[in-house]
Amino acid sequence: MPLGKIQTQIVAKLVELGRLTEAQRDDIAGRPDEFSGEALDRLLQDEFKVSSFHLLAAKARAFGLAPCNVAHYRLVPTTFERLAQEFCQENLILPVGQVGELLIVAFANPFDLSVPAKIQEMTGLRVVRQLAREKDLRDKLNKGVETSVDFSEVVQQIGMEYAESETEFKDDEVSEESGPIIQLANRIIEEAHYAGTSDIHIEPWEKEVIVRYRIDGVCQEKLRLPAKVGPSLVARLKIMCNLDIAERRLPQDGRIVFKNFTKKSLDIDLRVSTAPLNHGEGVVMRILDKQKSTLPLPALGFTEENLAKYRNVITQPYGMVLHCGPTGSGKSMTLYSALNEINSPELVIRTAEDPIEYTLAGINQMQMHRQIGLTFASALRAFLRQDPDIILVGEIRDQETAEIAVEAALTGHLLISTLHTNDAPSTVARLTDMGIEPFMISSSLLCVCAQRLMRRICKQCRVSYEPKGREQELLQTAIGWSGPIYKRNPHGCPKCNSGGYKGRVGIHELMITNEELVEGINKKLETAELKKIAVRGGMKTLHQDSMIKVRDGLSSIEEALGTVPPDL
Repeated sequence: MPLGKIQTQIVAKLVELGRLTEAQRDDIAGRPDEFSGEALDRLLQDEFKVSSFHLLAAKARAFGLAPCNVAHYRLVPTTFERLAQEFCQENLILPVGQVGELLIVAFANPFDLSVPAKIQEMTGLRVVRQLAREKDLRDKLNKGVETSVDFSEVVQQIGMEYAESETEFKDDEVSEESGPIIQLANRIIEEAHYAGTSDIHIEPWEKEVIVRYRIDGVCQEKLRLPAKVGPSLVARLKIMCNLDIAERRLPQDGRIVFKNFTKKSLDIDLRVSTAPLNHGEGVVMRILDKQKSTLPLPALGFTEENLAKYRNVITQPYGMVLHCGPTGSGKSMTLYSALNEINSPELVIRTAEDPIEYTLAGINQMQMHRQIGLTFASALRAFLRQDPDIILVGEIRDQETAEIAVEAALTGHLLISTLHTNDAPSTVARLTDMGIEPFMISSSLLCVCAQRLMRRICKQCRVSYEPKGREQELLQTAIGWSGPIYKRNPHGCPKCNSGGYKGRVGIHELMITNEELVEGINKKLETAELKKIAVRGGMKTLHQDSMIKVRDGLSSIEEALGTVPPDL
């Protein structure tokens, strides 16, 4: 009989699926030719008009596996987190999902059982095999991650459009409405979003325009463009956020609602800031992902002790809670998470923000508008007549805002805001500097939380070692502990994109006011003295908290010292 055992089963399954009749099955079985697997596939598809998907379903049933139509599967940056792309190409497989401890993998060859065993060894997960067409797998793996955007073709088009010619372009001849420029602006934003970027920097140099992405707190160069492209790219971004494209001498701020400019399902907004620099205008865009919700408080990196203290503070009926740290240290996210936790129908919450970064359900948010005189101070004044229980002010920048904020905290409202200082104790000096009387600060302040973001060490490839010398001494001094800790793997792995770090974790310095601290503030003691009092009262400094994260295996000593210096 020309059909082998497996081929007979495939034909039988097609009959079961109603794709072949009994007579057609007998016809195939009765043919004198010897059929290889490929020859049978061609015969079924050409002569008997069996679709490629039904053929895959019949084969999968014959092998006792589920069929997987890889053609409809979209490769994303996380696809190759568990299995490297090279390994998948070598063995013609594709990870298509994970459920708990099970890793679902599409295979082209159902007979090779050594690969699932290898995968199980590499990932520690049980492998569930599915059957896919070899051609589909090859196509997908050769194409690579679809979300990574290829700039070369659009840069080439731009090169052709601005071909080096003897006549120099005048600024007004460079068109921000040309196709390639529109494409380039979109691609820069899309690629940044897929790469997990927090800020996009577009910087004009003398002979080039540089595009850099800040990922996990570290800037990396992404693209170099001809200098002539700079003005039109900046103009395009200004058009996207309704700014004045003729004004190139003053800084401007705006917002891009990206879904208005793309057909892709990306619901992101960008906070845009332009500034005149020595070689032209520079742009920095902060990506605000509206599909990301706020994280619950425990996910932000608070230690159990700090979390309990912080939760106690945010449930107080009145007083002032301040968060301090540099730009991009996670202050807004912490404030939003805190509001989300205490939000309930019994409370009226009002926020004044510039800009509104995340929209929160059940909370009334107000966007500042300095051009028409809607500032933090005027918003705060209005809120005091709106019968709120909790007020969030985006930032205390000047004396007027600080005075109204303190007044609100003293008149029965819980006021939450941010301030730019290095650590928690120096907040008192900053407020005094703004002209607030020390006795006003001491009677309104509940708590100051200083914070930073530290890169998380990759759990897949981190390396354990015993700290010696200076490292051991640092741990011993800060938290009175020594033992094995982790350092990053210099070669990394697919999960962390060969960087050794993946994601970030918050470190916090929580200064809660107590009697001794109130006395110290009233006596106008120096910041160093206030810090000693706070530490006596149970405050863990930023350095101590970073060392706790190192002890717990969340980060490395080099990252901790790169984020905050040791205490004096």
